[in-house]
Amino acid sequence: MRNLKLFERFKSTQIHAFTSSQDSPSTSTNGRSSSSSSPRMNFLRHPKSTSKSFSRSLLPHGFPTTDLLEPPLDSNLKPIDLVESLSNLYRRIESSSESETSMLYLEQYTVLRSLGDAKLLRRCLLNARRHAVDVPCKVVLSAWLRFERREHELVGVESMDCNGFAIECPKSSLSRGCDLNLVNEHCKCCEEEEIKVSIADEFSGLDEESDFTFCVGLEKAKCVRSRIASLSRPFEAMLYGSFIESRASEIDFSENGISVEAMVALNIYSRLKRVDLFRVETVFELLGLATKFCCDDLKSACESRLASSITDLDKALTFVDYALEERAELLLSACLQVFLRELPQSLHSSKVMRLFCSSEAKEGLSFLGSECLFTLYYFLSQVGMEERLATEAMLVLLERTREFARANWQKAVALHQMGCVLFERKDYKAAQFHFRLASSLGHVYSLAGVSRTEYKQGKTYSAYKLMNYLISKHKPRGWMYQERSLYNVGDDEKLKDLATATELDPTQTFPYKYRAVMKFERKQVKEAFEEVDRLIQFKLTPDCLELRAWLFLAVGDKESCLRDIRAVLTLEPKYVVFGGRMRNDLVEALTAQCSEVDCWVKLYDRWSAVDDVGSLGVVHQMLQNDPSKNFLRFRQSLLLLRLNCQGAAMRCLRMAWNLAASEAERLVYEGWLLYDMSYVDEALTKAEKAISIQRSFEAFFLKAYVLAEKNLDPDESSCVAQVLEEALKCPSDGLRKGQALNNLGSIYIDCSMLDQAETAYKNALEIQHTRAHQGLARVYFLKNQRKEACEEMTKLINKAFSKAAAYEKRSEYCEREKAKEDLDMATTLDPLRTYPYRYRAAVLMDDQRETEAVEELSKAIAFRPELQTLHLRAAFHEATGKLSLAAQDCEAALCLDPNHTETLHLYSRSKDQASSIDNTIVGLD
Repeated sequence: MRNLKLFERFKSTQIHAFTSSQDSPSTSTNGRSSSSSSPRMNFLRHPKSTSKSFSRSLLPHGFPTTDLLEPPLDSNLKPIDLVESLSNLYRRIESSSESETSMLYLEQYTVLRSLGDAKLLRRCLLNARRHAVDVPCKVVLSAWLRFERREHELVGVESMDCNGFAIECPKSSLSRGCDLNLVNEHCKCCEEEEIKVSIADEFSGLDEESDFTFCVGLEKAKCVRSRIASLSRPFEAMLYGSFIESRASEIDFSENGISVEAMVALNIYSRLKRVDLFRVETVFELLGLATKFCCDDLKSACESRLASSITDLDKALTFVDYALEERAELLLSACLQVFLRELPQSLHSSKVMRLFCSSEAKEGLSFLGSECLFTLYYFLSQVGMEERLATEAMLVLLERTREFARANWQKAVALHQMGCVLFERKDYKAAQFHFRLASSLGHVYSLAGVSRTEYKQGKTYSAYKLMNYLISKHKPRGWMYQERSLYNVGDDEKLKDLATATELDPTQTFPYKYRAVMKFERKQVKEAFEEVDRLIQFKLTPDCLELRAWLFLAVGDKESCLRDIRAVLTLEPKYVVFGGRMRNDLVEALTAQCSEVDCWVKLYDRWSAVDDVGSLGVVHQMLQNDPSKNFLRFRQSLLLLRLNCQGAAMRCLRMAWNLAASEAERLVYEGWLLYDMSYVDEALTKAEKAISIQRSFEAFFLKAYVLAEKNLDPDESSCVAQVLEEALKCPSDGLRKGQALNNLGSIYIDCSMLDQAETAYKNALEIQHTRAHQGLARVYFLKNQRKEACEEMTKLINKAFSKAAAYEKRSEYCEREKAKEDLDMATTLDPLRTYPYRYRAAVLMDDQRETEAVEELSKAIAFRPELQTLHLRAAFHEATGKLSLAAQDCEAALCLDPNHTETLHLYSRSKDQASSIDNTIVGLD
């Protein structure tokens, strides 16, 4: 469900955030000297460069120009051959020892970040945490999982609260050793422990008669010699060795800096093995005594007692210096846990940052080991990158990450990200130095950073030559041509490179934006809109919507401009639209109240037109009118999920959770958040509890959704239909009922109840749920009414604003040539959809054009290495006898999903065939 790049936001991609004249290269890309005045001001001073209709009064904030456009540098690792990297990772994970596995999963997380699949990234972190052995590593990874869920955004949830799952529980993180079954295990920290012994038995050790005394000044603590001696070898030597104390009935301990209360506590501990009976101050003294006299069990017990008492930032700051001084790993881990679970707020605490960034802290933390410290600083630096920090402290965090790195990938990611931060700070020489170091470790993409810093220092030709070298040496990638386009002389060469970049990797947004702005500058307004519309159809980002809003404003279409601005603010509420220089009339229009009836009419109109962006704009306006309508936030989250904006969708659900007016309502949103984390059973429990409190459409809808996810047998699917029928009985609006009817039709199909499914879809269409055409087409197809199915999909294509999915679905009901046309159109509208590539490849394979079939799949894999596409290419390789390539694709696919049965079988078969061939060759020799 999740598909949002977390770190795409590090270097702002907002249109207003382009390079100003002071940091542009002294020579522009076409070799002319740059003007000393601001390029944005130049645009305003020369209205002749635009159409007369684009008046200055419409654009007080200016419009982006091609001279200022440039793509952000990606702060993630980008392997030159991702499939090979994933294949290698899978083999290493499968053959790794227990101590290596956790770090390998963290490497997998790093490699996969550039894909932006949040669910896949969470799985990597879960596996890293599951295999972690050391307490500090477990603490860091548990906090990392919590941060990825953005639990800090939930009102009323404290940083040290347990969410009920052992893998993120702060208490479980402080226990030593690893438990591979931890992922779905419920935490028991909140349950009251049963008392299994009587009070008399529990304190029976106190009855034993004392036989010597520790004296502290004039006060005495009576003890049992054998009990104290058993605590450590030093005590044993003192009490039973050749020392004078072994024969004394009273031993003076006044010079050891220990209070008599601590000595009494030592006596009690020696008898009961408990420290929970004492004050924290006394436990501190006992810990010092345990360290001095090598009482390992006592030290461990004291650390555990103190660690359990560290529940807030103030206590953590109080105890951390002592933990560092005494090298108390568990106590230090407890302090770190508080700091990390307070992220990102703790990054802005001077006391916390002093701990992580000072040289004294570096020395004090060193006893934790390089692996734990790399994990710690890597996490801190990733949070800082997401917070867009470019401070000195951020550079220190990245430098610490590099210092504690041991593997090349660890060093490369730290150096590359340091280059990105320095580039953001406009320290281009230092940035170039770090980019070069990262590239020397095998990270080829860092050379894009080298070329960009050359360009920023006025060495455009040097940057151009470097990118030429990369293109000639390596298999070309989209980012190489995109980068070279910045340094080309002449528009034709730029456009040629950008076209190649789009062909190789259509996920890159810069080429579309550049072409749109260039066409606008050439007064090709319609073509400019087509370019940006094409991008927004399949990749919705705030900067792309802002660009289109800018275009609408330029042509005087204020209503469409406002719609896109509202969509921008839905995706990223803190986004600074138009560089913070929005016209007053736009601000007033954005904040103006709209009648509820008009809003609902607009929403029905946009929803029935399958215009998700338009629907987002209307829902944003409705929530602005009345923020208490939480059901609209749920509607908002569904729209965002459909648009592949996972992070924004989850933020909507968290906001709905925060603003829930009742316990039942909160349970529903909590259930959706649990469902997003793949905790299906727990989500179902929340739905049922919400229904028991108050029967509501939302609660039944959640229950039906979760039950359907559990992959029930057809015989059991009828219960999902019953739940949806109950949902339809609850008060709701037509939009939600249309969605429920559409889902009900799908369940009826699973149950082979085609007539009921047809009725459900037709009822949904009556209330303008246009997407029901697709379900109805499926019913007709299953009834062997292929023509009617095709006609039904044609109706959807004619009505829908977003058509790519409809073209793809209609291809299933058409003849071969028509199907190919529909899939080509689907690829044109949304090049990120991989099914058309797989279909075309299968057709080519049937025609015995094996090489072309593999090339077709390779196009999609180059920018979106999905499991199904990798599996199909592996099967093609196996069929053509290329067993090593088949195995490599299987390994890459299994790196994405290690439990995919079909791929596991194909992988085993490929290896067996390769082994058989090798044995045959050996026999012939």
